Amino acid sequence: MTASEPWVRTGEELERLVTELRGGRTVALDSESDSLHHHREKVCLVQVAAEGGRTWLIDPLALRDLRPLAPLIADPEVTKVFHGADYDVTTMKRDFGFTFAGLFDTMIAARFLGLPAVGLQAVAQSELGIALSKDSQKDDWSRRPLTPTQERYAREDVRHLHTLKERLADRLTEQGRLAWVQEECEAVSALPAAQRRSEPDAWQKIKGVRQLPPRAREVVKHVVAWRDAMAEETDIPAFRILNTEALFALARNPPRDEAALRGVRAIWPRWRRQAPALLSAVERALATPESELAAMPSSPRSPQVPPETKRRIDVLRAWRTEEAGQLALDISIVLPQRLLEKVAEANPRSPAQLERIEGLRRWRVSALGDSLLRALA
Repeated sequence: MTASEPWVRTGEELERLVTELRGGRTVALDSESDSLHHHREKVCLVQVAAEGGRTWLIDPLALRDLRPLAPLIADPEVTKVFHGADYDVTTMKRDFGFTFAGLFDTMIAARFLGLPAVGLQAVAQSELGIALSKDSQKDDWSRRPLTPTQERYAREDVRHLHTLKERLADRLTEQGRLAWVQEECEAVSALPAAQRRSEPDAWQKIKGVRQLPPRAREVVKHVVAWRDAMAEETDIPAFRILNTEALFALARNPPRDEAALRGVRAIWPRWRRQAPALLSAVERALATPESELAAMPSSPRSPQVPPETKRRIDVLRAWRTEEAGQLALDISIVLPQRLLEKVAEANPRSPAQLERIEGLRRWRVSALGDSLLRALA
């Protein structure tokens, strides 16, 4: 990091950055959010690196309007290099209204090269011999000012992406897989924006809640509503207010007074002032008539799979394992299970029929289609 690597906190500084980047072939990007520390998650930092390795830190907390960047982000002629882009793409779409094109994800590239570990630190070490720090991964990026360690971490996350992209793209070209990665990156670019909305019945999706007795589930429902209200009021993530283990402990042994709450370390003394509201929520759950206890939605029954389809699933699994071995790729890249089942159900007989299977991707039809069809035949 050098003194010439600036922050961008004003509209004028952002315009200067866009001018400096204009005409380049690639731009490396990353972002940092605060979902581990705040209920109302937001993008708190956008890191940019030019082809020469110079970096900028854009501060969306000081400058919420990042529209001057939008044409660059949407320009398919300028490659935007990310590592693990899906989260960045969906949250930046939500917060800044960006449209993405020309994306290259070095994590996807690493997976399609069969690298054993695909995190940025692992790939930078194996491909470039560069050791990147993990120290600030879980920091609260909404706090200002950033420490020198945080700033160094943020800049290093994008500084080497150009070199990494070139190295991986060359190897993909040699193996005839560059187009495969480009198509997968197009799919990431098309991901919908992340959403901020609460689901009234989200408690039903908590792992293990279905196994609780009906009255305990009613307590979970009411305590989760209390927890969500607390998250809205305090901007603390719900899981930090009350984790699942503590939630189930309250459901199995509902506290009826403050004395009982004192024994719950997750509650006392941190949420002492909110104890009356929590006890009220528990009381309402315990007072709910049996006939009105919250019911869990029926588990969807797995459809009966015809014997012919089951045989095709077995054939495709064997084919997938063999292809993955030959390509030195994970089986999930060759044919994810959800697609394997779609193919088995569709029982395609021609490349044209393969192409009509949603989500299969052109590269699979082109590179693997003939082999797949022969296996099914």
